[in-house]
Amino acid sequence: MKTITSIKQHKGKTPLTVITAYDALFASLFDQKVDIILVGDSLNMSFNAKPDTLSASMEVMLYHTKAVCAGAKETFIVCDMPFGSYTDEKMALHNASLVYAQTNAHAVKIEGGMSRAHIIKTLTQNSIAVMAHIGLMPQYVRSEGGYKVRGRSEEDILALIEDAKAVEEAGAFSVVIEGVVEEAAKRISEAVSIPTIGIGAGKYTDGQVLVWSDMLGFFQAFQPKFVKRYLEGATLIQNAVDVYVKEVQERRFPEASYTYTK
Repeated sequence: MKTITSIKQHKGKTPLTVITAYDALFASLFDQKVDIILVGDSLNMSFNAKPDTLSASMEVMLYHTKAVCAGAKETFIVCDMPFGSYTDEKMALHNASLVYAQTNAHAVKIEGGMSRAHIIKTLTQNSIAVMAHIGLMPQYVRSEGGYKVRGRSEEDILALIEDAKAVEEAGAFSVVIEGVVEEAAKRISEAVSIPTIGIGAGKYTDGQVLVWSDMLGFFQAFQPKFVKRYLEGATLIQNAVDVYVKEVQERRFPEASYTYTK
């Protein structure tokens, strides 16, 4: 299993592999296959059919983190702190402490750069490991007027570099860079000594993260530009269900081998 120390040692070396998970079953399939499992608030969209991540609650995140921890025994697990759960230092410490007290997660993730550095510092000073998140931040979707790619101008690149430096100084052990042009992500990665984990940020980061239901083709509402599908999961399931329905309707299932006899 990875630790904070071994994760930091990936800086500039073999890229870290990160995938989201929301339940024990899929977490068990990913266990020991990847370096880090993120219990992402993206579950609000892929599992609950919501338009964004904002309505995910602390209660929901704790529930799913417990499930993931039950399924993945040998993988470093990070719990996403949901929108509204860390608006000030006191609230952040209380809610992050719940993650540690009620689950076996190893760290929490917080969106925000310089503006959230004081929150991250409070948590790390109280023995709570923090993965930061800068760039395109889903919890800011309404205030930002949508999902906007960052790092298109020199001014924005410099602002993102300052964000990364601020969260590193505050004690974050790594930082997710989302929805940032590749050259910008490269410069950010070079500017800090903690690992950067990209999602829609090109190949010059210290790791990559994808949402499992996106990369395995289960979520079909839309496909972001940065998502590569490694499996057409939804199609495979739908085809299997079609076969099941047909066999039941034609009384071909259950066959003798699936039937109890005297």
